[in-house]
Amino acid sequence: MSESQYEMIIYWDKTDNIYIADVPELPGCIAHGKSKKEALENAEKAVALWLKTAKEDGIQIPEPKGRLMYA
Repeated sequence: MSESQYEMIIYWDKTDNIYIADVPELPGCIAHGKSKKEALENAEKAVALWLKTAKEDGIQIPEPKGRLMYA
């Protein structure tokens, strides 16, 4: 399972003037950056940390569904 297999939604937050990258399949997994690229890179790191922590804590890791999660 790879970090990049999880769907990421990137959007502009005009209040803080940053891009937000949300990973809806992993509760609480969110990152931000000054550019889309930076937000995506930070989200990849956040997913890796989320997965590592879940493994260490014995939390079930959801299989990446991507767009299928909305079907």
